[in-house]
Amino acid sequence: MTEKTSTFLVTHAEDDSAVLKDVHDGQVHTLSTNPGVDVDQAVEATVAPEPPMEVTWTVVEIDDQWSLDVEASDEPPTARERELAADQAVGDVAREERAGTGEIHVLSVPPEDTDDAAADVLDDEGTLSRAARLGVARVEVRSEDGVVSVRYMP
Repeated sequence: MTEKTSTFLVTHAEDDSAVLKDVHDGQVHTLSTNPGVDVDQAVEATVAPEPPMEVTWTVVEIDDQWSLDVEASDEPPTARERELAADQAVGDVAREERAGTGEIHVLSVPPEDTDDAAADVLDDEGTLSRAARLGVARVEVRSEDGVVSVRYMP
């Protein structure tokens, strides 16, 4: 195997090891040492397999590292987000780029399932992976009956 440069989500971290998940291809890399990362951080890095068995990895270089924050907002979805939800079927997701950096995802859900859907987004590792892939640090989840908006922001 050879070195790999990518953006990773730190899914597990202890004093002497860590686990990185590539946010582009989903490959999991168990590190034999912890290079100073914490769970729920994004890391742009180069990793390499450790000889001779190449079952664990080591970090060759970290280019960037940032914490990811996912939070529920007390604010309702914006008028634009409600409009996107109204224009799609229940179960669909609309995606728009934010001005500057980031994206907005709007989910249309049955009104009685809104709280559960928002909680699922808040607890989903995929939410953190998307934030890392987009290069943002903050995810804000807004909801009201039938609409969940997920705002990926710098």
